Amino acid sequence: MTSHLMSPAERAQLAMVLEVSAFPKPGNVDRCHDYPDTRLEHFLASVIFSRPSLEEASSGRGRIGEIIGHAVRQTNVHSGGNTHFGAFILLIPLLYGGTIEGAQEAVTKTDVSDAVAFYKAFALTSVRMNETDALDVNDPKALDELRNRNLTLYDVMEHSAPNDMVAREWVNGFLLTRRGADMLHQIGPGREAIVEMFLTLFATEPDTFIIKKHGREVAERTMEKAREVLTGRRVLETFDAECIEKGINPGSIADITIAALFIALGEGWAWDS
Repeated sequence: MTSHLMSPAERAQLAMVLEVSAFPKPGNVDRCHDYPDTRLEHFLASVIFSRPSLEEASSGRGRIGEIIGHAVRQTNVHSGGNTHFGAFILLIPLLYGGTIEGAQEAVTKTDVSDAVAFYKAFALTSVRMNETDALDVNDPKALDELRNRNLTLYDVMEHSAPNDMVAREWVNGFLLTRRGADMLHQIGPGREAIVEMFLTLFATEPDTFIIKKHGREVAERTMEKAREVLTGRRVLETFDAECIEKGINPGSIADITIAALFIALGEGWAWDS
């Protein structure tokens, strides 16, 4: 099926499948390796289970925060944890708005109910919070604080943006999503383009998921190694094995890769050539 014949929800599912299937993507689960507690099958199952929320988002009805919550609950039903939380933070607004421009407008219209729904969904995941986050999702008073301060979900993302590159997409106009999609068009069709785009983002943007888990120094050193792969000074497969061994997982880059694939597919990028 060509991209223009897909529904938006199908395109989002395909983007998730293509991201996890492309290999080697250093440090991430793909068709060549799993993590001890999260396997390729968990990612593929989540792609299937998320379909109702993806369709709900593409209808342009309901609340973005609630739909993200629905996606988390629909996919939080296996032992692999929530595999696509960051991806949903990007995909749901993009589906809701129809375009990057529409998503930009949609996220600015979120309200405190979206923030509350998002925090409830966040509490169901194992995703790490930033040490600078003032409102801990595990604190029962956090929801009251959101309501008392009348914080919208956009406000929450704006607060998180300096330390979270997925949240940053909401406030910078989905800048890396757009950049990734443009790279796919420039590189050309097929799986190799996904790996090259992923590596280029990895080499130029410190992955905030790595920073949360290992610290900024490790993230920056890993970026340098990704640059060495792109310039032929380091073997990709060796770099991949090293990241897996050390548990260095560029999960935020993976989320942005999914969003970029979603946009590029809608613009005619060929995945099966």
